[in-house]
Amino acid sequence: MQTAKAVIFDMDGVLIDSYHAHFESWRIVAAEEGIDFSRDVFDRTFGRTSREIIQDVLGHRAAPPERVASLDARKEAAYREIISRDFPAMPGVGELIDALASAGFKLAIGSSGPPENVALVLSRLQRERLFSAVVSGADVVRGKPDPAIFLLAAQRMGAAPERCAVIEDAPLGIAAARAAGMAAIGLASTGRRREQLAAADAVFDSLIEITPEIIERILSATAQRNN
Repeated sequence: MQTAKAVIFDMDGVLIDSYHAHFESWRIVAAEEGIDFSRDVFDRTFGRTSREIIQDVLGHRAAPPERVASLDARKEAAYREIISRDFPAMPGVGELIDALASAGFKLAIGSSGPPENVALVLSRLQRERLFSAVVSGADVVRGKPDPAIFLLAAQRMGAAPERCAVIEDAPLGIAAARAAGMAAIGLASTGRRREQLAAADAVFDSLIEITPEIIERILSATAQRNN
């Protein structure tokens, strides 16, 4: 029986305050394609893979895979350039990661972003050794709200889904966590309102408010609810 307790972090909006960087990088690529990428569209699609957004939002559903890949690479390169200039770590992120590791939690990242983005963020946080698994958008066919990202992270950690808590800032991510049978913790980061995360088991305004003890209680409550 898998009894390890675990936390899966979404990356954008949880480990880093990347809302503005992602929006600006999408605007850059969309403008190059002659398309207006509004903030409403950005909010609605946040959490999906870049491939899905390019095909569904930028009107490239029938584009050859290499065309989609080229647009994807341009968008993500622009994003990495933006966050490299001024790395937007979330307040309290390092302290929470350290506290969870010290409390015996296994840790993973479950992000719809590409592996290059995840590697950059992990490197800048200087805590690679504390994570047992990293899952990116390159590892799955479908992004959130499909639960594949989180289920794969749990599998790689050797943790049962019901022993995993997911920290997410997007409604699609909350839906994915719930679909995976995991506890869902909402983080009302930049561009997110608490009511958008109402489907979560608990919602916080900052990582500073979250402790290992709080996550233990949320896991226990979720297990009771599901039994």
